[in-house]
Amino acid sequence: MPRSKGYRRKTRSLLTKDRKVDSGLSSIIREYKVNDRVVIKINPSVVKGMPHRRYQGKVGVVEKVFRRALLVNIKDGGKTKKVIARMEHVKPFKL
Repeated sequence: MPRSKGYRRKTRSLLTKDRKVDSGLSSIIREYKVNDRVVIKINPSVVKGMPHRRYQGKVGVVEKVFRRALLVNIKDGGKTKKVIARMEHVKPFKL
């Protein structure tokens, strides 16, 4: 059988949920503005609007706010990538 090359391959340890962290309504209700810094933290229980696994833990800047998602600019290797992620997969950046 050929090897799978799916979107979520090699993510067993990366996309496991912490038992301590509660992801309630506060993560969805939180409002973001343009130029806010955010961290992409993928919630594995929500498949819709999930960014690619290579952006897990990256810090980016919000470029545009949609109704249910954000357009985030991320520096990746020397290039600026645009990632669309839903609110469940994004958290505010704290120093």
